[in-house]
Amino acid sequence: MQPQSTSSRISPRRLAALASVTALTLAVAPSAGNGHLSPHLSAPGAGPSALSRSSAHGPCMISSTRDVHLSEGIPTIAGYAPSTGTVRALTLMVDFSDAPGEGKALDRYREFFPQTQQWFRTSSYGRLDYRPEIPIPGWLRMPKSFREYGIERGAPFDPGYRKLVDDLVAAADPKVDFRSYDLVNVLITPNAGPSALDTVLSVTFAGNAEAPTADGVPVANASFVYSRQDDGSGSLDRTGYRVLPHENSHVFGLPDLYTAEGGGAVGHWDIMSEDWGANNDLLGWHKWKMGWLDARQVHCATGTGTREYTLTPLAEPGGPKLVFLPLDAHSGYAVEFRTRAGNDEAVCRSGILIYKVDADVDTGMGPVTVYDSRRESGGCTRSPNIHAELSDAPFAPGETFIDRKAGIRVKVLEPTTPNTAPASDTDSGPDSRTPEYRVQITRA
Repeated sequence: MQPQSTSSRISPRRLAALASVTALTLAVAPSAGNGHLSPHLSAPGAGPSALSRSSAHGPCMISSTRDVHLSEGIPTIAGYAPSTGTVRALTLMVDFSDAPGEGKALDRYREFFPQTQQWFRTSSYGRLDYRPEIPIPGWLRMPKSFREYGIERGAPFDPGYRKLVDDLVAAADPKVDFRSYDLVNVLITPNAGPSALDTVLSVTFAGNAEAPTADGVPVANASFVYSRQDDGSGSLDRTGYRVLPHENSHVFGLPDLYTAEGGGAVGHWDIMSEDWGANNDLLGWHKWKMGWLDARQVHCATGTGTREYTLTPLAEPGGPKLVFLPLDAHSGYAVEFRTRAGNDEAVCRSGILIYKVDADVDTGMGPVTVYDSRRESGGCTRSPNIHAELSDAPFAPGETFIDRKAGIRVKVLEPTTPNTAPASDTDSGPDSRTPEYRVQITRA
């Protein structure tokens, strides 16, 4: 059995306290996932699993060479929930004797839906049909007090969470057939535990075949959401739901991109890095990993010499989206075109985003690094809870990224769409005339 890290959110106001947090661990079975709670029987629905390593994309399907928690490797290993097609999410609203549910349980549910469905529909270009189901529409009371379970930041799966899941299954089982669902959302009453501004408890246990069973299958992929994700900006009603697509992306196999130091490695370019404040999307690499991009939308740039590639905005369906330059069997550079559109409402400078992906780096340890075209500029956004320095990271036409050691050069060429000015630092929103960008890649 391999250890598997879980995830929890980071409040920018509490970064200093996180440096000492120990990663949570749980067991992962080496067997496959069948799209329901039990991780066995058939292949998972996540990632471009149909691609062969002998295909033209083979060199770009990097993988981990050691024991890595939630690896960035492609395809996603077995045991996680499917990330394409129809996915059924069992959603339970839970309270405790010392923290009785505030208001109606359906009000808690509405904090996250239908926004989470819409977020996944937009990000996946309609390839993920996310269906939350509430067979128990009221509060599900646990037999123990919240205090008795000992839930706190950094709490391991055993024994507190194991007992909580045991009790949750026992309470829900008379009305729930757990075999019918792909993942479980547990929406805890917000008055259980501290405010998210003080300590963020929300956590996901993913690929955990050693979890307690329900109706004969392990509750292998489950997200627990506490408190309310209030960033203090007054936008809670509009942005507070975003903790759930972050947590659910773990059950689909994605790692945390923030570190104990915060979102300085990736900034606001992926919801797995920052899910506080303004809306943001996933990186193109994650969309390929989740099976939301076709092979023809991903260029695998191998070999020496110079070649040009065209990229269309990541937020728009169709067209080429990603160029990947493998460095070795476990890492490489990704190149994509980001604009303010779709889920990317906070983009203040459109352009070519370049980042390194390393499948040998654990979740929460920096498996992805975005390269800043304007280092120490201070960024172009003043939105709260966004890592401002990386907000103007994209490269513009005429600018070049160089890795001399690897002999790699990525030059951004002029847009191909005529009569359209390139996006600037004052980009005020999506433009129906958004150009296609061209990049010239040279490998020595």
